[in-house]
Amino acid sequence: FIFLLLPAILAFIYSFQNYNMLKPHAKVFVALQNYMEILKDPAFYKVLKNTVYFAAIVVPAQSAVALLLALIVTSKVARICFFSPVITSMVVVSILWTFLYNKDNGMINSFLSQLGIPAQPFLLSEKQAMNSIIIMSIWQAAGYQMMIFLAGLQDVSPELYEAAQIDGANWWQKFTNVTLPGIQHVSNFVILMTTIQAFKLFTQPYIMTGGGPNESTKTLAYMIYEQGFQYRNVGYSCAIAVLFFLIITLVSGILKKLIMKEED
Repeated sequence: FIFLLLPAILAFIYSFQNYNMLKPHAKVFVALQNYMEILKDPAFYKVLKNTVYFAAIVVPAQSAVALLLALIVTSKVARICFFSPVITSMVVVSILWTFLYNKDNGMINSFLSQLGIPAQPFLLSEKQAMNSIIIMSIWQAAGYQMMIFLAGLQDVSPELYEAAQIDGANWWQKFTNVTLPGIQHVSNFVILMTTIQAFKLFTQPYIMTGGGPNESTKTLAYMIYEQGFQYRNVGYSCAIAVLFFLIITLVSGILKKLIMKEED
């Protein structure tokens, strides 16, 4: 109640108020004014686009990488190596990759120079910054989904593979007709949870780019933080948070409906 329900209730109440954090006793009820300003703000649609773009790329790519790792990784040591980024602080990982992406002396550009490719701006480029964060995010979190897929693969009966082998099925037919149906419930869970996590993107752009360049990596979660804690516009920030909650609920509901339809 204290850490989840009460903050959610207060955020909903504050979203209808003109509330500055530095003037807590000067709250003014403004009805839907905050929401109207948000819907008229071009910056809101830009950060919404950034958030949707990140989720649209990360969810299928990260799930595919995780499944591939689960299928090919058999050594326990290798599994630990792939899982280790998950248990490492996202702040530490973001700082590490900021150094790797450094235009002048980063390791990635040093490697590219060996191949005759000019140095890339990565986080300094409006076109490359979000894609750079996407690559780092997939690398960091794929190990978690890999462990879930590993658990799901263990529940697939070996007898099904033996029957497919007797019927003359190749590896692709085994994968599409035995493996994928066998881990359908696990796959649905991974896709749903990864989607929710992707929409909550905050730490990476906060640490690596500060939402730039030119707001190309600013997300809804970042905008909520920026309005509430940097600009002290608590009412406006809470209104964005309420809309954010509705967006995630809508997306989750659509995914759940599609998943249930697929299972039926």
